[in-house]
Amino acid sequence: VQLQASGGGLVQPGGSLKLSCAASGSIKYINQMGWYRQVPGKQRELVAGISDRDSTYYADSVKGRFTISRDNAKNTVYLQMNNLKLEDTAVYYCHGDIQPSSAAYGMNYWGKGTLVTVSS
Repeated sequence: VQLQASGGGLVQPGGSLKLSCAASGSIKYINQMGWYRQVPGKQRELVAGISDRDSTYYADSVKGRFTISRDNAKNTVYLQMNNLKLEDTAVYYCHGDIQPSSAAYGMNYWGKGTLVTVSS
């Protein structure tokens, strides 16, 4: 199982970006998926998560600005980021609690990070 994230880039404050993360491989079931972010010198933090029943979670710092969604047919999770702020600059990582076909339970998978830079 692999997670491939894309969509990062440079954007001005107030702008928008949409991140995508596609899971591939021999997958039996995808439970939760989410996005984390990390800046140098700080711990990785959960930004948003979505369950297999489409329950969502958002960090207080992004509520009302970010929207997480998933397309189960494509095994893909998205993060729509609007009204971006300087402090949103970070490397964003996709995470999935995914049950491979060969396993009896879900396992944690991480995608390679994608850099989001908010700068004027």
